[in-house]
Amino acid sequence: MAKPSLPALIGAAFLAFFCVANPAAARCDLALALAIDVSGSVDPAEYRLQMDGLAAALRDPTVSDALVGAQAAVTVIQWTGASRQAVVVPWRRTRSRGDLLALADEVEAAPRMWRHFSTGIGEALTFSATQFDAVTDCRRRVIDVSGDGRSNEGAAPEDVAAGLIAYGFTVNGLAIEGSEEDLTGYYRHHVIAGPGAFVMTAASFEDYPETIRRKLLTEVATPVSEHAPRPAGSLRLAKQ
Repeated sequence: MAKPSLPALIGAAFLAFFCVANPAAARCDLALALAIDVSGSVDPAEYRLQMDGLAAALRDPTVSDALVGAQAAVTVIQWTGASRQAVVVPWRRTRSRGDLLALADEVEAAPRMWRHFSTGIGEALTFSATQFDAVTDCRRRVIDVSGDGRSNEGAAPEDVAAGLIAYGFTVNGLAIEGSEEDLTGYYRHHVIAGPGAFVMTAASFEDYPETIRRKLLTEVATPVSEHAPRPAGSLRLAKQ
């Protein structure tokens, strides 16, 4: 077997030294839970626009590079009414573009868990938050919830979101307009919360793929100064 060249040995030694001397370089900066609405108001074509649009966004080279740069951890959750939330893609670490391509494939292949239930945004936030014990090494905790309607079942989203702030969470929203008047305003006043929180608008489901691409870039690039430190310890919320 051929011996490694001197430049290769020097390069490996430098990389090892850099990782030891700069532990933050390999540290997870962002844990991101992507919570997707699959309630009864979302028809099969709209469901595919969401899942395929998210997969396309994850394959976008600019998004990929941003997530790899953040050494992010990403999970995908589907949600509808109370007691109906499920992880469809477990936490995945994004250490390379290959990781993002594999994650995108998982998103595309994920089955739809429900079709005919209400909209429980507060329950979706609670469920999403309880998943973060698996990524305690990540500096930022962000829940990205998207949907096409107002919450009409379970805990009020503003109450849940307010409680999450104390644990260092940021809740961002993507409002898909068309079904209800000024859903963006509803998300702004009742859903988003925490340091640097924001809501983006998709004018329709057809606009979702480009909106989620821009949203992912914004979430990764949010300035560090906007993020308050979180308390020690893991979150303990009762699952509904």
